[in-house]
Amino acid sequence: MSDTDDFPTLRATGIGSMPGGDAREAARTVTGTFAGGEGMPYLPELPARGPGADMTGRTAGLLADLHAQLEPSGWRIADRPGRDMRRAVSWLREDLDALEEYTQGYEGPLKLQVTGPWTLAAALQTRGGEACLGDAGACRDLAASLAEGLRGHLAEVRRRVPGARLVLQLDEPSLTAVLTGTVRTASGYRTYRAVDRQVVESALREVAAVHDGPVIAHSCAPSVPFGLLRRAGFAGASFDFSLLTESDDEALGEGVEAGFRLLAGVVPGTDTALSDPAGSVMGVRTWWRRLGLNPGLLPEAVAITPSCGLAGASPGYARAALAHCVRAANSLADNPE
Repeated sequence: MSDTDDFPTLRATGIGSMPGGDAREAARTVTGTFAGGEGMPYLPELPARGPGADMTGRTAGLLADLHAQLEPSGWRIADRPGRDMRRAVSWLREDLDALEEYTQGYEGPLKLQVTGPWTLAAALQTRGGEACLGDAGACRDLAASLAEGLRGHLAEVRRRVPGARLVLQLDEPSLTAVLTGTVRTASGYRTYRAVDRQVVESALREVAAVHDGPVIAHSCAPSVPFGLLRRAGFAGASFDFSLLTESDDEALGEGVEAGFRLLAGVVPGTDTALSDPAGSVMGVRTWWRRLGLNPGLLPEAVAITPSCGLAGASPGYARAALAHCVRAANSLADNPE
């Protein structure tokens, strides 16, 4: 289970997805930016390669004793693995090969990202064509399968990068919609019933428990349930900083004081003119003062990231955005007030 005491001190990292389809170039960019002690490198994801490299297909390829295939309506549970799953597994192996090549001798934090159980349940369809989210039994089976598949994935990365201290990130952009009952059915005319918060927390805890190091959640949607994530044993959360509201202040303030780490997405995820590094984190400083927290805790509690994945960015901008995260985080550490 995750433990905030084990969370590495870091200044910056990325979310997961990168543009293009060159696994070696993505691994070189990520490790070159973050492996020098300035942040946390991660296993890049390249969804532009097509089905099987997208977040649902990629994670479906990790499932134990469950298979999926791509239908016109999306990914669906299947009786046996087909071409789509073989492609997802092959691309993940290619990504791991590239990561292993560029992390020779590396010792430090390394982040892996997979789709969390509730976003997966909202995206993956049962054989009948509706989301697994509408079937409580299917949700339980999916969480158990994901947990078992993750055990093997974590062991594989440990074997390939033995000096790494792994941080597991569960991508849960649909989590708020699952809790509020706003995930639409296949027809689009109605929504699935909201899932009880205790059921949601239990599944998150089950999946997080497979990792004996820190586990964080990522969502670039509004109203991230920070309190629920803490109760489920998560060590931190990654989010779009621009979507925070004052209603989040209490949960985040309490979380920070309890050691909950925040990965604040302040750098735009698509091509734009980047401000100076100090300007990028000005809002973080203002928000921290509003919470009334000790400025000295800010560089330890908050890391800087892009606001969301970089799949929609140009390769040049993606490289610049990650480097900008490091510079902005250094600015924050040098002058937290």
